Amino acid sequence: MPLDRDYKRITKRKKRRRRVVFFLILPMLLVAFSAAGYGAYLYKKAETVFSSSYQDLDGREKSEKREKAVDPKNDNVSVLFIGVDGSDSRDFGEKTRSDALMLATLNEKDKTVKLVSIPRDSYVYIPEVGYETKINHAHYFGGPKATIETVEESLDIPVDYYVKMNFYAFMDVIDALDGIKVDVPYELSEKDAEDNNGAIHLQPGYQKLNGEEALALARTRKQDNDIERGKRQQEIIKAVMKRAVSANSFSKYDDIIEAIGNNMETNMTFEEMKSLTSYGLNGKLDLETLSLAGEDNYIDGTYYWSLDEEKLDEVSETLKQHLEIKEDISMDQSTEEEDSLE
Repeated sequence: MPLDRDYKRITKRKKRRRRVVFFLILPMLLVAFSAAGYGAYLYKKAETVFSSSYQDLDGREKSEKREKAVDPKNDNVSVLFIGVDGSDSRDFGEKTRSDALMLATLNEKDKTVKLVSIPRDSYVYIPEVGYETKINHAHYFGGPKATIETVEESLDIPVDYYVKMNFYAFMDVIDALDGIKVDVPYELSEKDAEDNNGAIHLQPGYQKLNGEEALALARTRKQDNDIERGKRQQEIIKAVMKRAVSANSFSKYDDIIEAIGNNMETNMTFEEMKSLTSYGLNGKLDLETLSLAGEDNYIDGTYYWSLDEEKLDEVSETLKQHLEIKEDISMDQSTEEEDSLE
Protein backbone atom coordinates (compact mmCIF):
# COMPACT_ATOMS: atom_id res chain seq x y z
CA MET A 1 0.00 0.00 0.00
CA PRO A 2 1.59 3.35 -1.02
CA LEU A 3 2.79 5.56 1.79
CA ASP A 4 2.52 9.37 1.89
CA ARG A 5 5.43 11.44 0.58
CA ASP A 6 6.65 12.60 4.01
CA TYR A 7 6.81 9.03 5.32
CA LYS A 8 8.72 7.99 2.23
CA ARG A 9 11.32 10.68 2.83
CA ILE A 10 11.71 9.69 6.48
CA THR A 11 11.95 5.99 5.64
CA LYS A 12 14.45 6.60 2.87
CA ARG A 13 16.68 8.65 5.19
CA LYS A 14 16.69 5.75 7.62
CA LYS A 15 17.72 3.46 4.77
CA ARG A 16 20.78 5.59 4.00
CA ARG A 17 23.21 3.44 5.86
CA ARG A 18 26.54 2.04 4.91
CA ARG A 19 26.91 1.22 1.19
CA VAL A 20 30.01 -0.42 -0.25
CA VAL A 21 30.92 -1.05 -3.89
CA PHE A 22 33.44 -3.41 -5.40
CA PHE A 23 33.20 -3.04 -9.11
CA LEU A 24 36.78 -2.44 -10.19
CA ILE A 25 37.87 -6.07 -9.87
CA LEU A 26 37.60 -7.01 -13.55
CA PRO A 27 39.83 -4.21 -14.86
CA MET A 28 42.23 -4.79 -11.99
CA LEU A 29 42.48 -8.49 -12.78
CA LEU A 30 43.24 -7.63 -16.38
CA VAL A 31 45.94 -5.22 -15.31
CA ALA A 32 47.35 -7.61 -12.75
CA PHE A 33 47.68 -10.43 -15.24
CA SER A 34 49.35 -8.11 -17.70
CA ALA A 35 52.17 -8.27 -15.16
CA ALA A 36 53.19 -11.47 -16.95
CA GLY A 37 54.96 -9.23 -19.41
CA TYR A 38 56.37 -7.05 -16.66
CA GLY A 39 58.50 -9.69 -14.99
CA ALA A 40 58.73 -13.26 -13.75
CA TYR A 41 58.58 -12.15 -10.13
CA LEU A 42 55.17 -10.48 -10.48
CA TYR A 43 53.83 -13.39 -12.51
CA LYS A 44 54.83 -15.83 -9.79
CA LYS A 45 53.38 -13.57 -7.13
CA ALA A 46 50.08 -13.37 -9.00
CA GLU A 47 49.99 -17.15 -9.34
CA THR A 48 50.58 -17.65 -5.62
CA VAL A 49 48.18 -14.96 -4.42
CA PHE A 50 45.30 -15.66 -6.79
CA SER A 51 45.52 -19.44 -6.50
CA SER A 52 44.96 -19.11 -2.77
CA SER A 53 41.73 -17.21 -3.50
CA TYR A 54 40.12 -20.17 -5.27
CA GLN A 55 36.94 -21.61 -3.75
CA ASP A 56 35.08 -24.58 -5.19
CA LEU A 57 31.42 -23.62 -5.45
CA ASP A 58 29.82 -26.78 -4.02
CA GLY A 59 31.00 -28.83 -6.98
CA ARG A 60 29.30 -26.53 -9.49
CA GLU A 61 31.00 -27.37 -12.79
CA LYS A 62 28.84 -25.14 -14.96
CA SER A 63 25.75 -22.99 -15.03
CA GLU A 64 22.47 -24.84 -15.44
CA LYS A 65 21.86 -22.48 -18.35
CA ARG A 66 24.86 -23.95 -20.19
CA GLU A 67 24.86 -27.20 -22.14
CA LYS A 68 28.55 -27.67 -21.31
CA ALA A 69 31.24 -26.04 -19.22
CA VAL A 70 32.93 -22.97 -20.74
CA ASP A 71 36.60 -22.18 -21.15
CA PRO A 72 37.41 -18.43 -21.12
CA LYS A 73 40.37 -19.04 -23.44
CA ASN A 74 37.95 -20.03 -26.20
CA ASP A 75 34.42 -19.12 -25.11
CA ASN A 76 32.39 -16.05 -24.25
CA VAL A 77 31.84 -16.03 -20.50
CA SER A 78 30.15 -14.06 -17.74
CA VAL A 79 31.53 -13.02 -14.36
CA LEU A 80 29.46 -11.85 -11.38
CA PHE A 81 31.19 -9.45 -9.00
CA ILE A 82 29.88 -9.56 -5.44
CA GLY A 83 30.87 -6.85 -2.98
CA VAL A 84 30.50 -7.51 0.75
CA ASP A 85 31.29 -5.48 3.84
CA GLY A 86 34.35 -7.01 5.47
CA SER A 87 35.26 -4.11 7.76
CA ASP A 88 36.46 -4.56 11.32
CA SER A 89 33.44 -2.61 12.53
CA ARG A 90 30.99 -4.88 10.68
CA ASP A 91 31.94 -8.49 11.29
CA PHE A 92 28.91 -10.40 9.98
CA GLY A 93 30.81 -13.53 9.00
CA GLU A 94 29.11 -15.60 6.30
CA LYS A 95 25.64 -14.25 7.09
CA THR A 96 26.00 -10.93 5.31
CA ARG A 97 24.11 -9.22 2.53
CA SER A 98 25.88 -8.18 -0.64
CA ASP A 99 26.52 -4.45 -0.90
CA ALA A 100 27.18 -4.36 -4.64
CA LEU A 101 26.50 -6.58 -7.63
CA MET A 102 27.81 -6.22 -11.18
CA LEU A 103 27.59 -8.73 -14.00
CA ALA A 104 30.18 -8.65 -16.78
CA THR A 105 29.90 -10.47 -20.09
CA LEU A 106 33.09 -11.02 -22.10
CA ASN A 107 33.12 -11.66 -25.84
CA GLU A 108 36.26 -13.65 -26.65
CA LYS A 109 36.35 -12.89 -30.38
CA ASP A 110 35.84 -9.12 -30.17
CA LYS A 111 37.64 -8.74 -26.81
CA THR A 112 34.78 -6.56 -25.57
CA VAL A 113 33.15 -6.34 -22.15
CA LYS A 114 29.65 -5.31 -21.13
CA LEU A 115 29.08 -4.47 -17.49
CA VAL A 116 25.65 -4.11 -15.90
CA SER A 117 25.09 -2.63 -12.45
CA ILE A 118 22.40 -4.41 -10.41
CA PRO A 119 20.83 -2.14 -7.74
CA ARG A 120 21.12 -3.81 -4.34
CA ASP A 121 17.47 -3.06 -3.48
CA SER A 122 16.09 -4.64 -6.67
CA TYR A 123 12.88 -6.58 -5.94
CA VAL A 124 13.46 -10.03 -7.45
CA TYR A 125 12.64 -13.70 -6.99
CA ILE A 126 15.24 -15.59 -4.94
CA PRO A 127 15.19 -19.33 -5.76
CA GLU A 128 16.99 -20.26 -2.53
CA VAL A 129 13.96 -19.24 -0.44
CA GLY A 130 11.20 -19.26 -3.05
CA TYR A 131 9.89 -15.71 -2.74
CA GLU A 132 10.61 -12.13 -3.82
CA THR A 133 12.68 -9.70 -1.81
CA LYS A 134 15.76 -7.51 -2.23
CA ILE A 135 18.44 -9.08 -4.38
CA ASN A 136 21.14 -8.35 -1.80
CA HIS A 137 19.40 -10.76 0.62
CA ALA A 138 20.37 -13.70 -1.58
CA HIS A 139 23.90 -13.72 -0.22
CA TYR A 140 22.57 -13.82 3.34
CA PHE A 141 20.40 -16.83 2.47
CA GLY A 142 23.00 -18.85 0.59
CA GLY A 143 26.22 -17.00 -0.14
CA PRO A 144 27.64 -16.72 -3.68
CA LYS A 145 25.72 -19.77 -4.93
CA ALA A 146 22.31 -18.32 -4.03
CA THR A 147 23.36 -14.94 -5.42
CA ILE A 148 24.40 -16.49 -8.73
CA GLU A 149 21.12 -18.40 -9.01
CA THR A 150 19.15 -15.22 -8.31
CA VAL A 151 21.00 -13.21 -10.97
CA GLU A 152 20.52 -16.03 -13.48
CA GLU A 153 16.80 -16.11 -12.67
CA SER A 154 16.46 -12.33 -12.99
CA LEU A 155 18.46 -11.74 -16.16
CA ASP A 156 18.01 -15.16 -17.81
CA ILE A 157 21.77 -15.22 -18.39
CA PRO A 158 24.24 -17.96 -17.39
CA VAL A 159 26.68 -16.87 -14.68
CA ASP A 160 29.88 -18.80 -15.30
CA TYR A 161 32.14 -17.33 -12.63
CA TYR A 162 31.97 -15.15 -9.55
CA VAL A 163 34.46 -12.88 -7.81
CA LYS A 164 33.64 -11.91 -4.24
CA MET A 165 35.52 -9.01 -2.64
CA ASN A 166 35.46 -6.96 0.53
CA PHE A 167 35.91 -3.21 0.53
CA TYR A 168 39.52 -3.18 1.72
CA ALA A 169 40.54 -4.20 -1.81
CA PHE A 170 38.75 -1.16 -3.22
CA MET A 171 40.66 1.28 -1.04
CA ASP A 172 43.98 -0.54 -1.18
CA VAL A 173 44.03 -0.72 -4.98
CA ILE A 174 43.29 2.98 -5.40
CA ASP A 175 45.86 3.91 -2.77
CA ALA A 176 48.40 1.64 -4.49
CA LEU A 177 47.80 3.71 -7.62
CA ASP A 178 48.37 6.94 -5.64
CA GLY A 179 44.73 7.89 -6.20
CA ILE A 180 42.46 8.43 -9.20
CA LYS A 181 40.99 11.53 -10.85
CA VAL A 182 37.20 11.72 -11.15
CA ASP A 183 34.41 14.28 -11.20
CA VAL A 184 32.55 14.76 -7.90
CA PRO A 185 29.04 15.89 -8.94
CA TYR A 186 28.08 17.64 -5.70
CA GLU A 187 29.30 18.40 -2.19
CA LEU A 188 29.00 15.35 0.01
CA SER A 189 29.71 14.19 3.53
CA GLU A 190 30.01 10.45 4.16
CA LYS A 191 31.23 7.89 6.68
CA ASP A 192 34.73 6.53 6.37
CA ALA A 193 35.60 2.85 6.15
CA GLU A 194 35.06 2.33 9.87
CA ASP A 195 31.66 4.05 10.07
CA ASN A 196 32.81 7.39 11.46
CA ASN A 197 30.08 9.89 10.54
CA GLY A 198 31.07 12.82 8.33
CA ALA A 199 34.72 11.75 8.21
CA ILE A 200 34.86 12.21 4.42
CA HIS A 201 33.92 15.65 3.06
CA LEU A 202 34.23 16.34 -0.68
CA GLN A 203 33.57 19.46 -2.73
CA PRO A 204 32.18 19.26 -6.28
CA GLY A 205 34.53 19.21 -9.26
CA TYR A 206 37.13 17.15 -11.08
CA GLN A 207 39.79 16.12 -8.57
CA LYS A 208 42.16 13.45 -7.28
CA LEU A 209 40.74 11.07 -4.66
CA ASN A 210 42.41 8.53 -2.39
CA GLY A 211 40.88 5.17 -1.52
CA GLU A 212 38.69 6.38 1.35
CA GLU A 213 37.43 9.35 -0.66
CA ALA A 214 36.69 7.23 -3.73
CA LEU A 215 34.77 4.79 -1.53
CA ALA A 216 32.66 7.65 -0.17
CA LEU A 217 31.87 8.88 -3.69
CA ALA A 218 31.08 5.38 -4.89
CA ARG A 219 28.62 4.56 -2.14
CA THR A 220 26.78 7.85 -1.61
CA ARG A 221 23.25 8.33 -2.92
CA LYS A 222 22.01 11.03 -0.56
CA GLN A 223 21.16 13.41 -3.39
CA ASP A 224 20.06 10.92 -6.04
CA ASN A 225 19.43 7.16 -6.27
CA ASP A 226 20.88 3.71 -6.99
CA ILE A 227 20.88 4.26 -10.74
CA GLU A 228 22.93 7.46 -10.52
CA ARG A 229 25.20 5.81 -8.00
CA GLY A 230 25.72 2.95 -10.43
CA LYS A 231 26.74 5.45 -13.11
CA ARG A 232 29.27 7.03 -10.72
CA GLN A 233 30.67 3.60 -9.95
CA GLN A 234 31.10 2.92 -13.63
CA GLU A 235 32.96 6.22 -14.09
CA ILE A 236 35.27 5.22 -11.24
CA ILE A 237 35.94 1.92 -13.02
CA LYS A 238 37.11 3.85 -16.06
CA ALA A 239 39.25 6.17 -13.93
CA VAL A 240 40.90 3.21 -12.18
CA MET A 241 41.60 1.47 -15.47
CA LYS A 242 43.03 4.64 -17.05
CA ARG A 243 45.32 5.14 -14.09
CA ALA A 244 46.31 1.48 -13.85
CA VAL A 245 47.46 1.17 -17.46
CA SER A 246 49.50 4.37 -17.41
CA ALA A 247 53.24 3.82 -17.74
CA ASN A 248 54.11 5.20 -14.32
CA SER A 249 51.77 2.69 -12.62
CA PHE A 250 53.67 -0.45 -13.63
CA SER A 251 55.74 -0.28 -10.46
CA LYS A 252 52.50 -0.48 -8.47
CA TYR A 253 51.47 -3.91 -9.77
CA ASP A 254 53.03 -5.67 -6.80
CA ASP A 255 50.79 -3.76 -4.37
CA ILE A 256 47.75 -4.15 -6.65
CA ILE A 257 48.11 -7.93 -6.78
CA GLU A 258 48.51 -8.05 -3.00
CA ALA A 259 45.47 -5.84 -2.41
CA ILE A 260 43.20 -7.91 -4.65
CA GLY A 261 44.43 -11.35 -3.63
CA ASN A 262 44.14 -10.72 0.10
CA ASN A 263 40.51 -9.68 -0.24
CA MET A 264 39.14 -11.99 -2.93
CA GLU A 265 37.27 -15.27 -3.25
CA THR A 266 36.50 -16.80 -6.66
CA ASN A 267 35.67 -20.03 -8.46
CA MET A 268 38.08 -19.14 -11.27
CA THR A 269 41.33 -21.07 -11.35
CA PHE A 270 44.58 -19.22 -11.98
CA GLU A 271 44.72 -20.67 -15.50
CA GLU A 272 41.21 -19.39 -16.22
CA MET A 273 42.07 -15.96 -14.83
CA LYS A 274 45.14 -15.74 -17.06
CA SER A 275 42.97 -16.02 -20.15
CA LEU A 276 41.44 -12.63 -19.28
CA THR A 277 44.75 -10.93 -20.02
CA SER A 278 43.96 -10.64 -23.73
CA TYR A 279 41.11 -8.23 -22.96
CA GLY A 280 43.47 -5.55 -21.68
CA LEU A 281 46.98 -6.21 -22.93
CA ASN A 282 47.03 -3.18 -25.21
CA GLY A 283 46.39 -0.86 -22.29
CA LYS A 284 42.77 -0.40 -23.32
CA LEU A 285 39.64 -2.12 -22.08
CA ASP A 286 36.71 -2.03 -24.52
CA LEU A 287 34.00 -1.66 -21.87
CA GLU A 288 30.33 -0.72 -22.27
CA THR A 289 28.35 -0.01 -19.13
CA LEU A 290 24.64 -0.76 -18.71
CA SER A 291 22.09 -0.12 -15.97
CA LEU A 292 18.75 -1.56 -14.91
CA ALA A 293 15.98 1.03 -15.07
CA GLY A 294 13.13 1.03 -12.57
CA GLU A 295 11.41 3.12 -9.94
CA ASP A 296 11.21 3.58 -6.19
CA ASN A 297 8.57 1.44 -4.52
CA TYR A 298 7.38 0.60 -1.02
CA ILE A 299 5.89 -2.74 -0.02
CA ASP A 300 4.57 -3.04 3.55
CA GLY A 301 6.67 -0.01 4.49
CA THR A 302 9.93 -1.41 3.07
CA TYR A 303 11.79 0.34 0.25
CA TYR A 304 12.52 -1.57 -2.97
CA TRP A 305 13.76 -0.80 -6.46
CA SER A 306 11.10 -2.12 -8.84
CA LEU A 307 12.75 -3.07 -12.11
CA ASP A 308 11.22 -1.98 -15.39
CA GLU A 309 10.39 -5.36 -16.96
CA GLU A 310 10.60 -4.09 -20.54
CA LYS A 311 14.02 -2.50 -19.95
CA LEU A 312 15.14 -5.61 -18.07
CA ASP A 313 14.28 -7.74 -21.09
CA GLU A 314 16.25 -5.36 -23.32
CA VAL A 315 19.36 -5.63 -21.14
CA SER A 316 18.97 -9.41 -21.00
CA GLU A 317 18.78 -9.59 -24.80
CA THR A 318 21.84 -7.33 -25.15
CA LEU A 319 23.85 -9.60 -22.86
CA LYS A 320 22.65 -12.73 -24.66
CA GLN A 321 23.75 -11.30 -27.99
CA HIS A 322 27.12 -10.36 -26.51
CA LEU A 323 27.55 -13.90 -25.19
CA GLU A 324 26.24 -15.16 -28.54
CA ILE A 325 23.68 -17.34 -26.82
CA LYS A 326 21.30 -18.85 -29.35
CA GLU A 327 17.76 -19.52 -28.26
CA ASP A 328 16.75 -23.19 -28.32
CA ILE A 329 14.34 -23.35 -31.25
CA SER A 330 14.19 -27.13 -31.48
CA MET A 331 11.15 -27.23 -29.22
CA ASP A 332 9.32 -24.68 -31.35
CA GLN A 333 10.23 -26.54 -34.54
CA SER A 334 9.00 -29.82 -33.05
CA THR A 335 5.72 -28.20 -32.03
CA GLU A 336 5.22 -26.74 -35.49
CA GLU A 337 5.85 -30.14 -37.11
CA GLU A 338 3.33 -31.78 -34.80
CA ASP A 339 0.75 -29.09 -35.59
CA SER A 340 1.23 -29.61 -39.31
CA LEU A 341 0.42 -33.33 -38.94
CA GLU A 342 -2.86 -32.75 -37.16
